[in-house]
Amino acid sequence: MNEYYARELLADMCRTIYNRNLTVSAGGNMSMRVDDHVLITPSGRNKGMLSPDDLVKLSLDGEIISGGKPSIEYKFHLALYRKNPEINAIVHCHPLYCTTLAVIGKRMNTCLTPEGIMLLGEVPTVPYFTPGSDELVKAVEEHSDSMAMLMAKHGALTQGRTLEEAYDRMEEMEFQAHMQILAKRARNLPRSEIEKIRGML
Repeated sequence: MNEYYARELLADMCRTIYNRNLTVSAGGNMSMRVDDHVLITPSGRNKGMLSPDDLVKLSLDGEIISGGKPSIEYKFHLALYRKNPEINAIVHCHPLYCTTLAVIGKRMNTCLTPEGIMLLGEVPTVPYFTPGSDELVKAVEEHSDSMAMLMAKHGALTQGRTLEEAYDRMEEMEFQAHMQILAKRARNLPRSEIEKIRGML
């Protein structure tokens, strides 16, 4: 994929995430790996108002190649890309229901529906550390094999081989969190069915 198209795609996805109420104002950060560099959203900018030229281009070592100031959380994006060569997109944002679970300290349950199991798997909760801190980078990196994570008192994070896959996981994660809050004590799928679905992946 060429950089021009990647910039268009990522800026458009940021608007979609904003318009779907998966984040508000300047909250969150999104990125794409393009060849041997990364495009990431700039610091402190409204995600619904970004243009392709606003995105910051980084090396995988964190050197700014072009653009302005990257998101303060760029380091955990780079850590995940270095850990997962097959991952090419990361979405971190603050969806209301996911963040509600993260604020009240409730673990996300993905076993209420087949889609939760198939798209998300088990969703760990990353402990709270100050945004942009090395401690948060390390905590996220420890869960690098999870395609979806809650971030305590903070929000949610998803990874994907493509930007669409990372986005789909975030949308599904928010749906599952909303359903979990509404359904309260609903029972999970039977254990045998959970294992059967996991075996299909």
